[in-house]
Amino acid sequence: MTGSESERYDGISMKAAVISSVGELAVVDAPEPVPGPDQVLVDIDAIGVGYVDVMARRGQYPYFPGAGSVPGLEVVGRVSAAGTNVPVGLIGQRALALPSFGGFAEKAVADASRVFPAPPSADAADVVALGVNALVAELALHRVWASAGDDVLIRGAGGGIGVLATQIAHARGAEVTVITSSAARCEHLRALGAAHVVDRTASPLPDRTYDVIVDTVAGPDLGQHLELLRPNGRYILCGGAGGAPGPESLAPLLREFHKSPTLFAFSLNSVGPDELRSSWERIVTLLAEHRLSAVIDQRFPLINAAAALQRVEDGKPFGKVVLHPN
Repeated sequence: MTGSESERYDGISMKAAVISSVGELAVVDAPEPVPGPDQVLVDIDAIGVGYVDVMARRGQYPYFPGAGSVPGLEVVGRVSAAGTNVPVGLIGQRALALPSFGGFAEKAVADASRVFPAPPSADAADVVALGVNALVAELALHRVWASAGDDVLIRGAGGGIGVLATQIAHARGAEVTVITSSAARCEHLRALGAAHVVDRTASPLPDRTYDVIVDTVAGPDLGQHLELLRPNGRYILCGGAGGAPGPESLAPLLREFHKSPTLFAFSLNSVGPDELRSSWERIVTLLAEHRLSAVIDQRFPLINAAAALQRVEDGKPFGKVVLHPN
């Protein structure tokens, strides 16, 4: 562990997946974290694997502490200890926790303000498969006020955010079109609420326009998708698996200026605890009403964390990749 982090650990050991250098990750014995005054300690049952973790391993994510640190931004488990400023009532609760990395482990600390009750009957893997991805999808659609009657396009619909954005947009009453990478994924997405499907290997662009576009991909084709906005359309970029789009991709905003298009860039890092909590409450309500379900691609034991990261990096998952400590 690095710098001031080491002062928050005691002598108890646990298993954790550590990025030892750029591109290298190994599961080792690591000191168990100790919660600070406003934090809790979570005994982990399930860990979400996201593209952010891939970027952290590559050394491309600016908020990751660097070599010697543990990736992982979302875990589900039971709160086993709490800092001095945390209500003791949190101890023993089963929760979704969003640590500032450190989740690829048997235990992790998180700010108490970023710990949310897990639905009591839901499997831990299902809860973490919602987790960050559901929060991104729900808040993105909330920010562009996607609603009944809107035509909504989801780009990268087979990924962790996309499968949830498809369901949430459908639950809001929108007519949903999805873009994904195979006929099989198209059929899975129809079952989740997509009214129209586009297999990008056969047809790179839809043949219609949209009120709202949710883009988890970015990349050099972003500009072509911006051109699919209707007058007063809203385009929200909430992922970058395809890489940087480049300045030329923004040309349609000027070319279509008189249609008043709006481009939003959205990261969960910009969202405060109260807004996160409100979003999580809306997500849990949709889950209870059977209008939202978790989609798990594959589960891995923690010892195979590198393989789990590689699956995400290769772009193969349909839904969420999940790790289990044991």
